[in-house]
Amino acid sequence: MSHIPTNSDDVIDSRDIIERIEELEEMEERDTDEEEELKVLKSLAEEGESSPDWKYGESLIRDTHFEDYAQELAEDCGMIKEGTQWPYTCIDWEKAARELKYDYFSVDFDGVEYWIRG
Repeated sequence: MSHIPTNSDDVIDSRDIIERIEELEEMEERDTDEEEELKVLKSLAEEGESSPDWKYGESLIRDTHFEDYAQELAEDCGMIKEGTQWPYTCIDWEKAARELKYDYFSVDFDGVEYWIRG
């Protein structure tokens, strides 16, 4: 297992959720914490499976990290150059993130809101 997903992660790969569910289901015996973890992850997977690339690796972005994610995405796509001054410093990243969310839907990971591409 590369990473055990928790709802304190800023970004989670759906493949880590799938892998952890399989790992827990294959255990012959699970303790109470593992049973609860399996229940929570299955619920999250059920919500997230409607995303087009769920089984191939879709990113789940924690709501409190989404503004930073929008900025990173714009930089990664070459829309802006990181570290430049004007107009980079004038971008309303809160508004940019809010508009980006139109292409995403929210899922609940044990009481924490995450966004996943729709």
